[in-house]
Amino acid sequence: MSESRITRRNVVTGTAVTAVGVPLLAACGGGDTGTDSSGGGSGDAGSGSGGGGALIATKDVPVGGGVIVADRNLVATQPTEGTFKVFSAICTHRSCPVTKVANGTIDCPCHGSRFSIEDGSVAQGPATSPLEEVAFKVTGDEIVPS
Repeated sequence: MSESRITRRNVVTGTAVTAVGVPLLAACGGGDTGTDSSGGGSGDAGSGSGGGGALIATKDVPVGGGVIVADRNLVATQPTEGTFKVFSAICTHRSCPVTKVANGTIDCPCHGSRFSIEDGSVAQGPATSPLEEVAFKVTGDEIVPS
């Protein structure tokens, strides 16, 4: 039968690991990210705009709605027929990924923030900053990040 002992080394090592982990956890939950609301579609959604190829086919984006492209952290919307928008899928309140597009809004499940499919503006808080608009182009029948 093996017996485990608490040694000074175990206590010191455990304390050091805990002290290092606390700042990392604290960095995950800030307030609003304060994204620039100037818009213009020239933003970069960080990790979301990386990777090549089409984001989504235009036929897959419903008029008056949108589609979350989770693997790219982006949301493509079509507020009116033939008008497309692309936004970051990361909520500006606490950096949770949005999970639903319905009734003209892009919805975050974490604290209830909702954003307009037309311009990413805040439709319902607690978020105070709009979703970041991402530059894109429509090529043929595909939406492609630019």
